[in-house]
Amino acid sequence: MPDLPKDMKGIQILEPGGPDVLVPKVCELPIIKNTEVLIKVHAAGVNRPDCLQRAGLYVAPKDASALPGLEVSGEIVATGTNAGDWNVGDKVAALTHGGGYAEYCAAEFSHCLPWPVGLSAEEAATLPETTFTVYHNLMDRGELQRGEVVLIHGGSSGIGSTAIQIAKAAGATVIVTAGSQEKCDYCLRLGADFAIDYNTSDFVQEVRDIQSDSGVDVILDMVAGAYVKKNIGLLALDGRYIMIAFLGGIRAEINFGQFLAKRLVLKGSTLRPQSVSQKAVIASQVLSHVWPLVVDGQVTSNVYASFPLTDASEAHRLMESSGHLGKIVLKVI
Repeated sequence: MPDLPKDMKGIQILEPGGPDVLVPKVCELPIIKNTEVLIKVHAAGVNRPDCLQRAGLYVAPKDASALPGLEVSGEIVATGTNAGDWNVGDKVAALTHGGGYAEYCAAEFSHCLPWPVGLSAEEAATLPETTFTVYHNLMDRGELQRGEVVLIHGGSSGIGSTAIQIAKAAGATVIVTAGSQEKCDYCLRLGADFAIDYNTSDFVQEVRDIQSDSGVDVILDMVAGAYVKKNIGLLALDGRYIMIAFLGGIRAEINFGQFLAKRLVLKGSTLRPQSVSQKAVIASQVLSHVWPLVVDGQVTSNVYASFPLTDASEAHRLMESSGHLGKIVLKVI
C-alpha cells in the first residue's frame, strides 16, 4: 500500500452562492468505511447537481462529503476490510457520494467500475453519473424497447448525449430537443434521428409531424414546468414519461383524462439519495449493458472542456451558461 499524505487539496463551498464561492482548501484525507475504497483522483466530472449544491438549492445527504463532485476516475490506494475484489493499484471510474473535487475521494466498492481501456482520465471520469442515470431511467424504469420512439429533452447536455447513444444502441428512434442549431447538429452527429431547435420551432408540432400524430413511446425530461402538459400530449398509448429534473419549474397543470385514456405511466427519480444497495444494482446493470458499448465505442463521454481542479469556479460558469456540448471535467493529475 502506498504511503498516503495526511492532507489533500479539495474544493470547498465557502457559502451558498455563485461560482466564486468554490475555493481550493487543504482538507483531511477521507476516512473510508469497511465497504469503501480510497481513490487517488485523476479527474472529476462536473454535473448540474454540483452547481445546485453550490448555490444552496440542493442539500447534500447528511452522510455525504461536504465537498462537491459525484464521479471520478483514478487509482485505488486503499481498501476497506469488505471492499469486494478491488485491490490497491486498480484503476476505476466511480460514482461517489460527494467529494470528487479533491485529490483523494472515498467511494463504495460496489459503485466502482473498471476504467475502460483506451480512455483518458477525463473521458473515464465523465461516464459514471450519466451512464448510471440514463440506464436506470431510460432502460430500466422507462423500459425502452427496440423499434420504439423516444423523445429526449436537453439532447446536447451530458445526460442527453449519453441518452442518445444508449437509446440508439437499443434500437430506438431518437428525437431530441436542443437550444441552437449547433447543438442540434451535435446531437445528430451522436446518432439522433431528429433534432429540434426549441428556440426557433414549436417542438410539439415538429414531433407530431415527424410521427404523423402517432406519438412517442418514452420521454426523458429534465425540464418539467411548462413542458409537462406538452409532453403528456405527445405520448402514445402506453407511453412512459420519465422525469429526472425540473429546470423549468416544479409545478405543472396535468390533464389526468389523457393519462387514463392513453394508459400513461409517469415515473421520476434522482440518483444520489438512493441507497448503497440500490446504486450497486444500477452499477451492475451498467457494467453488464453499457460498459461493453463504451469499450466498443458506441457510447462515448464527449468531453467538451477540461479545467484544472483549482479552476472549478470556471467549470461551473461554463456549466451554468449552457454553452457546452457534452461533459465538463476537472483534471486533478
